[in-house]
Amino acid sequence: MNTVSAQDWILRAAEPGDVEVIAELRAVVMRPDLERLGRFDEQRVRDRFRDSFSPRHTWVIVAGGSFAGSVTLRAADDGRWLEHFVLAPEQQGRGLGSAVLASLLARADTDRATVRLNVLNGSPAQRLYERHGFTVEDEGPIDVHMARTPVCRDPG
Repeated sequence: MNTVSAQDWILRAAEPGDVEVIAELRAVVMRPDLERLGRFDEQRVRDRFRDSFSPRHTWVIVAGGSFAGSVTLRAADDGRWLEHFVLAPEQQGRGLGSAVLASLLARADTDRATVRLNVLNGSPAQRLYERHGFTVEDEGPIDVHMARTPVCRDPG
């Protein structure tokens, strides 16, 4: 298994050519949760990503020199939206997701921006978000809507 420490990673700007590799990883990662919810469709899961892919707001996560995942952080009127945060299965549970999320949240805190996201109901990812200060705003049978208000750090 090719895993790396949580410190051995970078975010690089996504490029239009990254769309297929990210769409494929997203389908692999989301499949168990979507199947559990009776919502997995082989084509739809990829098309939904392709239709919303914005290289301008997306970063590719590179760990140990290899593609490890992606994350999108879009500006919104009321803060930021965190979307399409996926890590390769072999990179999960090793601190990489926490390190990437903490980095993005620090940026949002600097801008005093609330960050919102949707996570599939019952997904283990919800625990990651809760550990980083997200709380549930609304919950339905498929999606859980979460938000995190900015943490204001004392400069002194």
